[in-house]
Amino acid sequence: MHLAFNYQALPMRVSFGAGTVAKLGEELDLLGLRRALVLCSPEQDDLGSYIADALGALTVGLLAEARMHVPRDVAERARDLASRLGADCCVAVGGGSAIGLGKAIALEHGLPLVAVPTTYAGSEMTPVWGLTENGRKRTGRDARVLPRSVLYDAELTVSLPTDISAVSGINALAHAVEGLYAPDRSPIVSLMAEEGSRALASALPRVVADGHDLTARSEAQYGAWLCGAVLGATTMSLHHKLCHTLGGALDLPHAQTHTVVLPYALAYNASAAPEALAALSRAFGGTDDPAQTLWDLAGSLGAPRGLRDLGMSETDIPRVVALAVESPYANPREVTAEGIEALLFAAWRGEPPTDTQVGRTARMPGPLR
Repeated sequence: MHLAFNYQALPMRVSFGAGTVAKLGEELDLLGLRRALVLCSPEQDDLGSYIADALGALTVGLLAEARMHVPRDVAERARDLASRLGADCCVAVGGGSAIGLGKAIALEHGLPLVAVPTTYAGSEMTPVWGLTENGRKRTGRDARVLPRSVLYDAELTVSLPTDISAVSGINALAHAVEGLYAPDRSPIVSLMAEEGSRALASALPRVVADGHDLTARSEAQYGAWLCGAVLGATTMSLHHKLCHTLGGALDLPHAQTHTVVLPYALAYNASAAPEALAALSRAFGGTDDPAQTLWDLAGSLGAPRGLRDLGMSETDIPRVVALAVESPYANPREVTAEGIEALLFAAWRGEPPTDTQVGRTARMPGPLR
């Protein structure tokens, strides 16, 4: 078979392993950085303070105000603080909120970003940024926001509650799922997506069973790294569009929203993405229904499975549909208002995706069963 594709490796350095965060100062020195502003969420203030103290003279300040969906007012305060302190870089410690805030500063001021992820969000591996203002979340891609260096230390994830670990991991799985049917995928990306999916599907039940299982935590972080790299290399489709719309318009929790929507988005696209289903079947141990498997996995991990469980009202569905279809985007199956409405009603109720109008095509065709 003749292959033809493009693959561009992202210019960053990755350090992986338990205890890696101890080398953060060396990493800054290697990059020629001397004045770091440490960023984290209010919930991770203790960890942010620990990192800031450990960096000593390399730290010029700590800002523990990162919030999900990166509200513009928070981003502006962070940018102003970085400028006042004369920071020459940001060190983002935590999940997508902290890393997203660092990206907002990089986008505005060009400050290099170093990421120390403590969740499985995957934002650290992408040049994707997002800002929310007036109920709308805008996203884009810009090489300036890509972290210069990422330090994966599984020891820092042990304190992540198992319920948050579960939804964070399925959030990462969403990156791989969409990468498998992205229009700009390549064999390299598909390999990363399948292996990342396998690693997370294997690790997450063990993480939830024993949050101190460092081997399971490390495997989950490895899977999240691969899934994040897939997101960084491909075009986002229906799933991410819906989740960004739900987050920006309704301020729904990010990882939980991804967890709920993913099985339904996959079911919606299944008939148009047989190669993606085949890869997910292998990653999930031979299942003939990856969408149902994802829905079952969420339930087994104690994760939410309905948008109404996240505080969304049924009356919000028409507004979300209108926002989701107002601009075109790549997707393997045609995106229609009627189809998205059916998807959202099923996801709002939290019913099994294969029992809905959206999910009837989710089962794999005969030869792949």
